[in-house]
Amino acid sequence: MNNKSFFASIGLLLTAAIWGFAFVVVKDSLEYIGSVYMVAIRFFIASVGMALLFWKRLKKIDKKHLIMGAVTGAFLCAAYIVQTIGCFYTTAGKNAFLTTVYVILIPIISWPLYKKRPGIYVFVAAILSMTGIGLLALGGKDIGGINIGDILTLICGLFYALHILWTEKCNKEGCDTLIITFLQFFFASLFAWILAPFIDGKLDVSVFGNSKVIVSLLYLGLLSSMLCFTLQNVGLKYVQSSLASLFLSFESVFGVLFSTIFLHEKLTLKMGLGCVLIFIAVVLAETKFDFLKPKKTE
Repeated sequence: MNNKSFFASIGLLLTAAIWGFAFVVVKDSLEYIGSVYMVAIRFFIASVGMALLFWKRLKKIDKKHLIMGAVTGAFLCAAYIVQTIGCFYTTAGKNAFLTTVYVILIPIISWPLYKKRPGIYVFVAAILSMTGIGLLALGGKDIGGINIGDILTLICGLFYALHILWTEKCNKEGCDTLIITFLQFFFASLFAWILAPFIDGKLDVSVFGNSKVIVSLLYLGLLSSMLCFTLQNVGLKYVQSSLASLFLSFESVFGVLFSTIFLHEKLTLKMGLGCVLIFIAVVLAETKFDFLKPKKTE
């Protein structure tokens, strides 16, 4: 592993850790600000940050990029709104792990769209994932079984899968990755601002006098959104895709770890086993365990 690959790998693990801690930040911040307003503000911050850093590149935005970016942003907005609302009704740890179902959904959704049948490993991963979801959602002593938050989080996984598939389509059609990333933030924020009054009601602007809320929103906007998407794109450039996917899969592990440490959420033995099964399913679906195969020597 050369220096670029090593630091890119560290960046991917850092991304997973930042995203994992974001579940804690979201759960804690929902006491002060509505779910949809939170999504609107975090992506507004991310889009402003990118505009300031890459304004010269963004001059190349054309009609094609606007259309592709708007659809990408719509899927991203839907995913984050459903996930954030779901986090209000369930634990941050469960929210983190149940979200990862999108990894298994991507090849299954691609089957009818691209007429490409998934490998047997996807179906094995789906069975492991469903078993893990059952244990995780029903295994808590104090959670009361599966709830609306768990269901919303699983729906969020569907929107994530559609977002990733559409992003892949953008790349295949030659769209500028950086421009699409900016536009998805911009449109996700725009759509969330439009929906927020209908879902969350009137925004209580007094919350912006709370330093805790400001720090949380900056974390979600600049670190969890802008920085992490950048680190992910760079990481995928220098690290083997199967290994990169493995590093990013640790998002769910960090999510449970941080929610246990900072939110004092309880993890029963059944829930722990469910997490393990979901994690194995995600790694299997993402990598087919290619990272375990010895490299061929020339």
